[in-house]
Parts: sequence; C-alpha cells; structure tokens
Amino acid sequence: MSELFGKLKALDAFPKVNEDFYQRTFSGGVITIGSSLIMLALFLSEFSYFLTVRTVNELSVDLSRGEQMDINFEITFPALPCGWLSLDAMDVSGEMHLDVDHSVFKQRLKSTGEPVVDEVEQHKVGPEQDLTLMHGAAPENETKPCGSCYGATGDCCNTCEEVRAAYRKRGWAFTDPQHIDQCAKEGYVTKLKEQEGEGCRMWGLLNINKVAGNFHFAPGRSFQSGGMHVHDLVPFGTSEFDTSHTIQHLSFGKDYPGMRNPLDNIVVPRYNSHNPDGRTGMYQYFLKVVPTVYVDRHNHSINTNQYSVTEHYKSSDVAAGHNLPGVFFFYDLSPIKVKYFEEKTPFLHFLTSVCAIVGGVFTVSGIVDSFVYHGQQAIRKKIDLGKFS
Repeated sequence: MSELFGKLKALDAFPKVNEDFYQRTFSGGVITIGSSLIMLALFLSEFSYFLTVRTVNELSVDLSRGEQMDINFEITFPALPCGWLSLDAMDVSGEMHLDVDHSVFKQRLKSTGEPVVDEVEQHKVGPEQDLTLMHGAAPENETKPCGSCYGATGDCCNTCEEVRAAYRKRGWAFTDPQHIDQCAKEGYVTKLKEQEGEGCRMWGLLNINKVAGNFHFAPGRSFQSGGMHVHDLVPFGTSEFDTSHTIQHLSFGKDYPGMRNPLDNIVVPRYNSHNPDGRTGMYQYFLKVVPTVYVDRHNHSINTNQYSVTEHYKSSDVAAGHNLPGVFFFYDLSPIKVKYFEEKTPFLHFLTSVCAIVGGVFTVSGIVDSFVYHGQQAIRKKIDLGKFS
C-alpha cells in the first residue's frame, strides 16, 4: 500500500512549496489522475465535434419567378388496370396537361400483384405528335389513308387513339367506341375487358410550372367541356372503382442527404380508417411545398423542394357525377425558402477549444487540490493540539 501511495504521489502535478522544497501528496495524485481523465474525455468529445459535418439552415423570402419544377412519382393501383388510368396536371396559371403521357411509364400487374411479363408501356409520344414515330413512316409513293374523325376535327384519324384525341380537343365524351370503326378494328373495348381485375404501377416525371396546382390519377380519359374538367367513364361499363393505392415515392425535385418525403411507402388499402366500407372514392392529398436549397461543404448546391401533407377522403357517386374517383394531389408553394449549409468546425476554433479545456481543467484541479491540501493541514494542526473532535 505504501508503494501505491508513493506512485500516486509521484504523479502529483501540483507539488506544494514548503520553503525550499516541493511536497507531493496522495490527494494531489488522485486529483491529477481524475483531471487527466476529464481532460481526455473532453478532448475526445471536442475532436469528435471537430470531425462532424453539421447541417445548419436559414430562412429567406423566395424571390424566384418563372421557374419549372419536377415531380417524381411512383404509385401502384392494385385494382385499377393501366388501360383505365390517366394522369392529368393543371395549375392556377391556366396551363393544363390532359392524359399526360410524356416521361410516364406503366406496368400491368396481375391480381396477385405480380407484373405481367413484357408489359411495360413507355409513353413518349403524345396523341398530337407525329404518330409515324410509333407506326413507321409510309413509303413516299404510297398514299396515306385518311380515316374519319366523326366530326370532331378536320384532320385524319386512322387509329382509335387519334379519334379519342380529336374528341378530347373538341370537348366531346368518348362514349361509344364500339361504333368507331378504328376502335372496333383494334378491339379497343375487348382490350379494356381483358385488363379487368388487373392492377397498374405508374412511375415517371412531371415537369410543371412552379405555381400552385394539382395532378391526379383517375379512371377514364379526360377532356374539357364548358370550362369543366371531365373524365369519360362510360366505356368501362361500371360505376365501382377500387381506388386503393400504394405511394412508393413522391418528391418535388432532387433528393439531398437526409431528405425525408412524408408520402413515401404509404399504403392505402381499400378498407381503411377513412373508408371503412371500401366504397368508390376520391383520396385527396394537400401538399405544402417549400423551396429548398442544399449546399454541401464543397459549395455544391442542390435546388429542390420539400413538403408537408394533409390527407382527406370523399366518397364518390359516379352515376350522379359527384366527386370523380381517384387519387388527387393538390400542392401550394410556400413563399419562404429554406437553405441548408454543411459546415465543419475550423481548425483554429478546435485548437482554441482544446487549449481552453486543458487550461481550464488544470486551473480548476489546482484550486481543488489546494483546498484539499490546506484543509488536511488545518485538520492535522487541530489534531496535534487536541482540538479536533
């Protein structure tokens, strides 16, 4: 035990001056070890903080004007066939995209949820564009046929899709495809019936104006009639639509480190708390989109958006024309922009903190050691004088 006391005395960093010599004490050695451990712990903590890249944010008014915004989506409808579904987008500026088919993909799903092999449909050519890209150009010496559009427009309609596009331009409902020669030849109604009971997975990208608006997934092809947005549901021969869905992904712009999208991997079955009876209905998501800029420590910036969401459900009455069934996303832009910065503690700040830790702990330890030493001396004097009880 005396050897241990001797070694602890040798570690005393606060030797006491008694006239011409230093005196090391057992308490001083204990305090030295304790203060060294505290300094080491604080140094490691400060060093870890120095190596950590932190993200800080600042708020400012969004002054951008006339910009575009990308919407990335992936959504699955387990009980709505791809041939029944359409995607529409519109905004408060009056711009409207009906039956969006550019940069949109569809994959038919069996009733079990498995994909139908080799049935991925990529839409890149809209109905108003040159259809020779899909069907091949006719030889120069061959006269192109000119099918009737049935009074919809003065153009030629050689396919069922062209007739539907002409009807949509005119604002007419495509109610009886069986009496359209082009549709009858292509077996349009038969194809719709063949897909009954299937599901559909849709994914892709929408490029829209950076203003408030909405986009929605709903059965039937859409058209404008009398200033109203209408979906033609007659060809399906039913008023019951299962709008259950799973949102695998929904984001407004690029992802940045640590980004969380509140609607990712949301599953809405047919029977749920909003719709316990499993009725045909309209699922509405009201989104508040916040412009966001993320700047990493290499000064590379990512311009994107994050959002919050509120959900709502309305039952639909297709026969009465009340509340179109489907999944609707209504978004509004926040006037406040959030800017995130990645930053790291400067080395000089780290060095200053380390010096402050060492100096501060050393000083406090010296005060504590002095207090203990003089307290011990005072007690010994009282013991020697027989005054300590």
